[in-house]
Amino acid sequence: MADPITPAISDRICQHMNDDHAEAIALYATVYGGVANVSAAHLEAIDPQGMDITATVNGRATSVRVAFDRQLKDSEDAHQTLIAMVRQARTQGTAG
Repeated sequence: MADPITPAISDRICQHMNDDHAEAIALYATVYGGVANVSAAHLEAIDPQGMDITATVNGRATSVRVAFDRQLKDSEDAHQTLIAMVRQARTQGTAG
């Protein structure tokens, strides 16, 4: 059963993403956040409306808010949405 996106669930998702999917976070900042020259990125928080990322751009920390295209229902919805977003970002990254 999926959990509501509470601060504790946000922390769990962020830790997993930061530990295992740093490249995806950088893609979110670049493709959906419109930030160029991202050398690293850290997922700070996720909520039903979007995610907060700290991106390193030219050696400086930059805050990026990426809004979702709809409100997420729960942690499983977040999981599926993040997967779909990274797949789409990879497609956009190779199409340009």
